[in-house]
Amino acid sequence: MNQKIDPITLAVVRGVLETTQREMTMTLEKTARSSVFNVAHDYSNAIFNHRPEMILQGQDIPIHLGGLIPAMKCVAEYFGDDIHDGDIIYHNDPAYKGSHIVDCCMYKPVFYKGELVFWTVCKGHVTDIGGPVPAGYNPDAKEIYAEGLRIPPVKLWDKGVARNDVINFMLTNMRSRRDQEGDLRAQLGAVTVGARNLIALLDKYGIETVQGCVDALLDMADRHMRDLIRSLPDGTFSATAKLEDAGHGFGEITIGAEVTVAGDECRITISSPPQIPYFINSYEGNSISGVYLGLMMFAQIDPPYNEGLYRCISVDLGPKGTLCNALEPAPHVNCTTTPMETLADAVRLSLEQFAPERAVGSWGHSSGVNIAGFDPRNNEEYVTMVLASLISGAGATAYMDGWHSVGPQCCFGALFSGDIETLEYSYPIQIHRYSLIQDSGGAGKYRGGCGTVWEVEPLGHEMTVISFGEGRHYPALGANGAESSCPELKVGCIELKDGDQVLEVLKKNTILTIQDGKRVATSNPGGGGWGKAFERDPQQVAADVRNGFVSLQAARAEYGVAIDPANFTVQEEATRKLRAARG
Repeated sequence: MNQKIDPITLAVVRGVLETTQREMTMTLEKTARSSVFNVAHDYSNAIFNHRPEMILQGQDIPIHLGGLIPAMKCVAEYFGDDIHDGDIIYHNDPAYKGSHIVDCCMYKPVFYKGELVFWTVCKGHVTDIGGPVPAGYNPDAKEIYAEGLRIPPVKLWDKGVARNDVINFMLTNMRSRRDQEGDLRAQLGAVTVGARNLIALLDKYGIETVQGCVDALLDMADRHMRDLIRSLPDGTFSATAKLEDAGHGFGEITIGAEVTVAGDECRITISSPPQIPYFINSYEGNSISGVYLGLMMFAQIDPPYNEGLYRCISVDLGPKGTLCNALEPAPHVNCTTTPMETLADAVRLSLEQFAPERAVGSWGHSSGVNIAGFDPRNNEEYVTMVLASLISGAGATAYMDGWHSVGPQCCFGALFSGDIETLEYSYPIQIHRYSLIQDSGGAGKYRGGCGTVWEVEPLGHEMTVISFGEGRHYPALGANGAESSCPELKVGCIELKDGDQVLEVLKKNTILTIQDGKRVATSNPGGGGWGKAFERDPQQVAADVRNGFVSLQAARAEYGVAIDPANFTVQEEATRKLRAARG
């Protein structure tokens, strides 16, 4: 640590940075208009220094946060010296290192006494981005131009003056304008509040002291990651993960990761097939996030979490024009979930071969829906991404069961499903079911968390339903020998229903139109287990049965545990025979 920075000052500056980020988050939550922001919290905030390096990330969406690092550098480079106090820059284009076009990012340079010192940054998933399909997810898109409005780096405020023509141009190209404008103003509030707090910090301690503390925090994160990498044996390991066939004619896709460790440095190389005319291609900025997610699932290191973590990590995404290093005009909107969750699995599986004791079960992958229509109560158009529809289970670890209903993997517990009543108040819908799915958690000595089912019906109008994601063919990967003897219970699906009658089970991503009386239910996979299921304590299995997480049938089939249906206690002799018969 710089000798001029004492530990107390460092702790205070670190605390101010952390509380500043939290206040940015609270500002978004309390002022945003759409349910994607104010209910689901599908946004992320970060603070960068002048270089610009990420010096603090929020406890937000992982697939957002890693991609902010290349995006911020791209935006700063694009404007070069044309950055001034009062500027507000907006951007979503993956060709300029954005993640996908429905994640729109706002950047505010923070000047102090004429000098650029910080950037406050807010990325949020907007409810709509124009294009032919509400909410932007177009499974029929063959190129990016069929997905929505691309926004290269552009100033919405220039030296403090609003560019209302540009803002109006943007909002005019989006559905549900009132929600879009409200969320845009909420983002403005977040970056403005962040800048205000940082200027107060500079007023108190001065630029030299604050920048010294920031450099010390970056160095601290660097040491934490280097210590971990140094503890691993030198060498190279590789792994692959399978991206399931989405039913659009491209078959199964394999994504590979090769990890090389040498001393305190690590190189991660990704391999993927050529990009395809389907909306799962991932551009560079987004793929960097997927790599970092797989790394951090393995690393599990202490904070601070900033760009210093990645100084010793180099990433090669493979040649341009491939699935994980796409080039325009590749369609891409589903990329933050598919293929990023598969890419993260491949990276994590490679790293776990260096230290098998760190192996964890995969979290459930995303399988969700967006909805849109005209609200008969006010004849206004509505559109929303229903984050509650893609909540899956977490993977188990060597110490504990996976958490229920906290996924998907790309968001890693940062999403909120919100109150059912809030969604029903906001939109003309009735939600018939939102619950855990019995037997969906991966079997193991430690069980994966359960996924969820979300079932909706439109009220008094015709509703468009757009499905996206995967997790409908293969269960989440287990760890350390975990396998499920009933894998069909662990996967997701989408059901088209007439009342309680299932009309069709959908395994592919598609666009539906449904009327009153019809329903759509989306089921999400559970998390992967850890260890062999027959090593699970029979009393834990009995508790799972009592709580409804595991059925009587699955207790016998997957865990070799016989449960008395009258009182849900373990039948000791029958259990011993079941387990002995299976070895």
